[in-house]
Formats: sequence, C-alpha cells, structure tokens
Amino acid sequence: MFDIGFPELVLIAVVALLVIGPERLPEALRTLGLWLGRMRRSFTAVKAEIEKEIGMDDVRRQLHNEAIMEEMKRIEGEVRGTAENEGNEAQTAPAESSTSTGTSATAGDGGR
Repeated sequence: MFDIGFPELVLIAVVALLVIGPERLPEALRTLGLWLGRMRRSFTAVKAEIEKEIGMDDVRRQLHNEAIMEEMKRIEGEVRGTAENEGNEAQTAPAESSTSTGTSATAGDGGR
C-alpha cells in the first residue's frame, strides 16, 4: 500500500519522540492504534454494505460459473479432437498391418 521502509519508520519514531516526548509517547501510540482500528473497521463495514447492495456475491458467482463453463468447453474440444485422431489412426492402422503381413508372407514363400 504505502512504500515505507525501515529508515522512514525510524525517522518517524525519532521525530515523534522529540515532538511528543518520552512520557506521552506510549499513550499517543495507543490512541493512534485505536483510531486506526476504528477507521479500518468502519471502512470494512462500508465496503461490505456496498457489496451487499450491488450484489457482488451474485456477480462473482456468475463470473466464476462462466469461467468454469469456458474451461469445460475447452476440455471437451480437446477430448473430441483426441478421440477423432485416435479413431482415424485406428482405422488406418489395420489396413497398414494387413498389407505389411501380406508382403512378408509372399516374401517368405518366395524364399522356399
């Protein structure tokens, strides 16, 4: 979210220590934590309310179902293509094997 590294955090801590003072710093940090927690909860509640009103769950479900249907169609196409290829190979394979066996039989007879 924010691009704050360790050096920036140390600088903020030093400035806060100098401005607020060591005796009031723990109380100030506790108050800051409470306010951040309240803001986070209120933003989460508002977000949930908006999503509920516009029906985000239904939209997410519909998008998920559409993605699943597309995947099923793709897989079905692949399976049909594979089945057709195997069917074509199975039809051509017996014809090739009968010609090769007939050729070997005549070659074997001619050698006697």
